[in-house]
Amino acid sequence: MTGPGTAPAPPSRGGRWIRHWDPENETFWKETGERVARRNLLFSVLSEHIGFSVWTLWSVLVLFMGPEYGLTPADKFLLTSMVTLVGAVVRVPYTFAVAVFGGRNWTIVSAALLLIPTVAAFAVMEPGTSFSTFLLVGLLAGVGGGNFASSMTNINAFFPLRKKGWALGLNAGGGNIGVPVAQLVALGIIGAGGGPRVLLGIYIPLIVLAAVLAALFMDNLEHVRNDTGAAKDAARDGHTWIMAVLYIGTFGSFIGYSFAFGQVLTNQFGRTPLQAAYVTFLGPLLGSLIRPVGGRLADRFGGARISLYNYVAMAAATAVLVGASIAKSLALFTGAFVVLFVLSGLGNGSTFKMIPGIFQNKALAKGLTGEEAAAYGRRLSGASMGLIGAVGALGGVGINLAFRQSFLSYGSGTGAFVAFLAFYAVCFVITWAVYLRRTAPRVPVTASAAEAKPQLSYADV
Repeated sequence: MTGPGTAPAPPSRGGRWIRHWDPENETFWKETGERVARRNLLFSVLSEHIGFSVWTLWSVLVLFMGPEYGLTPADKFLLTSMVTLVGAVVRVPYTFAVAVFGGRNWTIVSAALLLIPTVAAFAVMEPGTSFSTFLLVGLLAGVGGGNFASSMTNINAFFPLRKKGWALGLNAGGGNIGVPVAQLVALGIIGAGGGPRVLLGIYIPLIVLAAVLAALFMDNLEHVRNDTGAAKDAARDGHTWIMAVLYIGTFGSFIGYSFAFGQVLTNQFGRTPLQAAYVTFLGPLLGSLIRPVGGRLADRFGGARISLYNYVAMAAATAVLVGASIAKSLALFTGAFVVLFVLSGLGNGSTFKMIPGIFQNKALAKGLTGEEAAAYGRRLSGASMGLIGAVGALGGVGINLAFRQSFLSYGSGTGAFVAFLAFYAVCFVITWAVYLRRTAPRVPVTASAAEAKPQLSYADV
């Protein structure tokens, strides 16, 4: 079904294709664009949500795996690290896939692919299975991490610059919340005396539902397809890699802690799987819910400013964790960890909001105005998001490997937290030096662009 601003699909390609899309045009947005964009956002969130749940299933499956499975704490940290690694790597091709296949079409495919790791885990999840088999099946679950990149790239193209912080924050936050939902479901199953196959069996029909709803209600944008060159241009831009480092500090923290929190509680504080499950969902839940708030604050005050203050707060929370770890205070440790989750979610929203603004700035610096500038910004920001998301997710790998080494060397996670504290300090310095110090580039803006502001600096992104 098509509406205003759409055209029949090209005969050589299947699916629902929208040829005309101009969200920066106020009339178009109010009459047609907003309704279509919100519909695509809704079903994008659903698919990404299930993807995150599948990706992070192993963070809770390892809690089910008691001594009878024959795995050491180091084995479990290595397992979750490798799952995170695959999820990070596949974000790069998933970003390209939107341009090649279309956002709707790839959402259908990527949702259906989630059946492979879920069914495979269902088949092998029992004592006596070798660690190498668990590792191989865990690697398959990494495809769930790719859904984020394709979803963010797709939704970025639907919304105008003034709405991107909110839309991208909501899209990512709705996806991120798949982590605590999976943990909450696991808590209920553990509490009821159920096994890991019950958890896996719940997600199989949900995966099918997400794929079917994407097919019925989502759209492809014609102007996005076949622009794989945008990724090459984004990869050549230094801001892509600067933002990737900053995103390690926010999303890398979120996903890394999501995988590791339960294991830290069981290994360092002697919590049982059920006791750990009672609290492990809380941090990812609050971190997911606050991500749109981070985007909204960034829309209002500037993503760079919000990110800068957020790194200060993350460093402070990590310092408290170091103290709590040394003092062996479970209550203080748990509280500080939950606060750190919240801050990582807030920073997720603010850092991702920065990306469209940075490339809009670059368009204006090139002398582009109006729709031409907006199109340039959408093209490069959409392409860069996949690369930034992939590198950011590698932070989750680093966090789990750091915990593994810290437990092997010191018997606790204290050493890892000291390393994280140092990294947040680096993120603070980068944000200030590149985007906020007084000598940062300022770009003049005409009345026809960027809502008639007299000047736009990187501090406004």
